[in-house]
Amino acid sequence: MSRIVTVGAAQLGPIALAESRAQVVERMIAHLRTAKARGCDLVVFPELALTTFFPRWFMAEQEKIDAFFEREMPGPDTRPLFDEAKRLGLAFCLGYAELTEEAGRTRHFNTAILVDKQGEIVGKYRKIHLPGHAEHEPWRAFQHLEKRYFETGNLGFPVFEALGGRFGMCICNDRRWPETYRVMGLQNVEMVLLGYNTPVHNPPAPEHDRLGWHHNQLVMQAGAYQNATWVVGVAKAGNEEGVPMIGGTQIIAPTGETVAIAVTDQDELVTAACDLDLGLTFKRSVFDFARHREPQHYGLIVETKGPVETGAADAQPGRRTPAAAK
Repeated sequence: MSRIVTVGAAQLGPIALAESRAQVVERMIAHLRTAKARGCDLVVFPELALTTFFPRWFMAEQEKIDAFFEREMPGPDTRPLFDEAKRLGLAFCLGYAELTEEAGRTRHFNTAILVDKQGEIVGKYRKIHLPGHAEHEPWRAFQHLEKRYFETGNLGFPVFEALGGRFGMCICNDRRWPETYRVMGLQNVEMVLLGYNTPVHNPPAPEHDRLGWHHNQLVMQAGAYQNATWVVGVAKAGNEEGVPMIGGTQIIAPTGETVAIAVTDQDELVTAACDLDLGLTFKRSVFDFARHREPQHYGLIVETKGPVETGAADAQPGRRTPAAAK
């Protein structure tokens, strides 16, 4: 018997700097109501969904930075979202900036949570692959200061039982790294929930600008196929505070095929009925990890952060040197 989870990928159009949390939450609640009318079980919102994408600006005053962060979840501004989702019987995934006290100090994370149909938080993820830079670089058309405003996530890539399946989360730049999907794939993940804010323009490498949309789809489709999992990629889209975003919200099957995709750069709900059992045919054949993986040959993946000299790679068990290969 198939296990169907009907998903609403809740793309958000631009959020203005002056727009309040309450105004954004009203837009999100509108998505919830549309999702309910379409028979959804789960609604997925983008990364940092409650505010404009603030890492594009350099700020020196911590008070100004902290104004973009949530100190509790739900809080006064987000409680209506939780209440309406519970009333409608919808689960949801929300990305936001988290300010918390841990280990005797204040911590800042780029976070996503999974909330069940009863309004309870059943999963949390903190972004691991932080892009951008930490220092003020005024030469840029806009900045990307995630390394300044956030710490690297400290929860790993957990997978959670919910809605009769196994769900994982990642955020934006995480989607570009195959390790993200593989760690969850090794936990038998069945659906990865992924929010992002990606600008069209890449100031350090403008020659890549034309490839942004292509790469966005490429990495999510590859992650889905290679780990036999659904991937729900949800964007902030449109021209936000003068910065065009690529959009491209889509729902991708374990086959690697996109089954639903946004056609605007505004608030738009993309829906699909997702059979969680669809990945089983791959998990029992080409991607049967227990039969086919050879982790004894993958040591470099976890033993080094960056590239190594050829000799070090050749020293890995089972690897032939160039001379031996002749």
